[in-house]
Amino acid sequence: MTIWRGEQPLILASQSAARRMLLAGAGITFDAAPADIDERGIQQRSNLTAPGDIAALLAEQKAAFVSLRHPGRYVVGADQTLSVGDRLFNKPTGRDQAAQQLRDLSGKTHELHSAIAVACDGATLFSHVSVAHMTMRQLDDAAIDAYLDAAGDRVTTSVGAYQLEGLGVHLFELIEGDHFTILGLPLLPLLKFLRGEGMIGI
Repeated sequence: MTIWRGEQPLILASQSAARRMLLAGAGITFDAAPADIDERGIQQRSNLTAPGDIAALLAEQKAAFVSLRHPGRYVVGADQTLSVGDRLFNKPTGRDQAAQQLRDLSGKTHELHSAIAVACDGATLFSHVSVAHMTMRQLDDAAIDAYLDAAGDRVTTSVGAYQLEGLGVHLFELIEGDHFTILGLPLLPLLKFLRGEGMIGI
């Protein structure tokens, strides 16, 4: 017995394994269709500087882009920004950059802004941004090297060079925020919206 009541599956405009896991765990029937957009170009042209605003814009752009290729379908776009003060971080391009990001984040509290948007036929129907505060423990070079050796290439797939649902949990001493926000998909606001649209039977 499925709880999904939509005429067609939801579309997730993301290739994130964590986001797919969250939707599947919540019993949502969905297809995945990653959005091939120029995120950094869109960000630069927008002239936005607030991390939450940037995440919201990119989530909306991803949802709109994919929804135009799937007429009549509801599409969820998501984006996440990591910042310390005015400095924004991007996904590391390799081990050396990952190590430098971890040195820069060591002993500090950073913010994760996670945004979601739902679009249909290019129009945004819903958007939401949540924030989590993440305090990394003090890391010396030996600890960083040990973590990178254990985590492998996965560190380049997430901003900040960690996945909290995996070995990245060892990097932290304090976390304040919603678990779903940290994994990049504020799930409760999304479920509330979909329930309001009559797409969930619980």
